Amino acid sequence: MLATRIRQKDSLFYFVSFPAKEVLENVRFISRFYGDGDQIEPQALPKHDEIAQFIARVESTDDAFQRQMSKAKVHQLCNFYEMAVSQPPIPGTVLLFTSDALRFTALSGQESVGHLTPPKSKFLIIDGQHRLAALKFYLDENPAEAASINVPCVIFDGRSEDFAAEMFVIINSTPTRINKSHLVDLYERVSWADPDKRFAARLVEDLYSEGDSPLRYRINRLGGRSLKDKWILQAELFNELHRWVSADWRRISRMSNLYRESDHYYEVIRDFLKAAQKAWGEAWGSEDYQLTKPVTIKAMIRVCADLARADAEPAAGRVKRWEERLSVWSDRVEQFETVGFYERFPAKGQTERVARIHRDLARWAGIELKAKAATATAKKAS
Repeated sequence: MLATRIRQKDSLFYFVSFPAKEVLENVRFISRFYGDGDQIEPQALPKHDEIAQFIARVESTDDAFQRQMSKAKVHQLCNFYEMAVSQPPIPGTVLLFTSDALRFTALSGQESVGHLTPPKSKFLIIDGQHRLAALKFYLDENPAEAASINVPCVIFDGRSEDFAAEMFVIINSTPTRINKSHLVDLYERVSWADPDKRFAARLVEDLYSEGDSPLRYRINRLGGRSLKDKWILQAELFNELHRWVSADWRRISRMSNLYRESDHYYEVIRDFLKAAQKAWGEAWGSEDYQLTKPVTIKAMIRVCADLARADAEPAAGRVKRWEERLSVWSDRVEQFETVGFYERFPAKGQTERVARIHRDLARWAGIELKAKAATATAKKAS
């Protein structure tokens, strides 16, 4: 296929004008799309294709890609293709990705124009699935129009799946198109993410997946599979951990090995949650209590940060040491009964309620709040 090679800084990619029929034959749809009386079935995704799995998960769970909105959007595009005569039906480029390294052979006397070998497998659509789905339905009804429609495409090749994930986030990271929890999934994969956010995202991942984590499979990742009830949204937990990491970042950033340091933070949080679980006893995880609801989990993470700053070392014996420290909580378990919980912890909203519970939990266990946090909490309570 004839292509234009484009260089931008260290990046090379290609522009191709695809005949409509040809582009539809060479892409794979990973989401279900609906037309009038017809539908496009998503293709089966190989287990090793992480980026395709990710995009499919986003489009199947995020509000912007639910069935009715998808159908309405495709229908609107089909109508536009029908009406567009002097206007181009698809004026913007569709972004395609293949992990294959494509061979480019420049034409004689040309540096940027030449022939590009097609990939061995079909292209993944980074941006433009709705436009191509609508095109497919439109051509089903108007097959003669195929000869007069060419689709402008930009092709990225030979990159890692992380590159495609980053490109997908750049394009889709607006509040109306992708949920923040999905972005947390990708902080480890995108090069422009702030290091403190990547650090906090790593903690969330460990708390979700590690076998010794009291929160294993209890974090709602909006797409993760588990039969167990979820206790807290991934984005909520991330925000709380990032709050702690940001406060400590000057010290953390001086560490020579951030992965080892994140392991240290994970172990501290794990040990604290184990001690808390012991202190709360049978009430832990019970629907009759609010102990494993977001408001209390977030407050406990703040207590963990306060305690860790004063008593994280030595690691040996830490769980036992903290069990004794938090054992006084067992005398307060009735405070967290679901019935009457919000009356016992009155507040204007969840932010204020988290601060209130944080203050009470720390006070009961004789844990000193960080000075700035304590001042802010006192101001909110007054």
